[in-house]
Amino acid sequence: MKSSDAIVIIPTYNERENIARMIHTVLSLPNDYHLLIIDDHSPDGTAEIVKELTNTYQGRLFLLERPGKMGLGTAYIEGFRWALERNYSYIFEMDSDFSHDPADLPRLHKACMEGADLAIGSRYITGVNVVNWPIGRVLMSYFASAYVRFITGMSIRDTTAGFKCYRREVLQAINLDRVRFKGYAFQIEMKFITWKMHFRIVEIPIIFTERKEGTSKMSRGIFREAVLGVISMKVRSLFSRYWLKKP
Repeated sequence: MKSSDAIVIIPTYNERENIARMIHTVLSLPNDYHLLIIDDHSPDGTAEIVKELTNTYQGRLFLLERPGKMGLGTAYIEGFRWALERNYSYIFEMDSDFSHDPADLPRLHKACMEGADLAIGSRYITGVNVVNWPIGRVLMSYFASAYVRFITGMSIRDTTAGFKCYRREVLQAINLDRVRFKGYAFQIEMKFITWKMHFRIVEIPIIFTERKEGTSKMSRGIFREAVLGVISMKVRSLFSRYWLKKP
């Protein structure tokens, strides 16, 4: 395996239109990132494309195949464990559809190298930086973040963001078995836990661009799950520091 201290984790389901270009783009960056794709048995053959490219990027591109759709959160937790076992120092979350610009990876990486424990690619730290979203979705996302801040007390502007870089120390400290949410609310819970553990969090302004290829996995139901889950998460935190590992 070629040496790198940073790995990008990308969960996929039916992303054949984007995955090859994403792999080439990330692995062409000058930072020598490694890339872990976690595929949930995509019927469109996403995993087969990744397998073909592992020969081109031996030692830098890796694939975990799961038997079916098991949730975004479980995909990332499997990826976190895989990365920690292999001693990566910087562990990224990123979408596969180019809504997160791979060119911003070095900016998140730099923030963590300069002292942040969690760097978030934020759509809302300098206004509203989204492209090609209908106004209804912009308002839903923006006010969902405001609602999360109100319930939790966090000052993070983009509480639902999914473009992030963690220092390994953060993920090592969290009891990943106790992370409750498996879907979109996972993104909120991980930020909440990181904040409750007093790690240093910074937001880096990015421009989020709606996908041009493939089908979005976002829905009102997913947002609803996240919004309702925030209340139970907050209440749970009042009675238990469930995120801590047992001594």
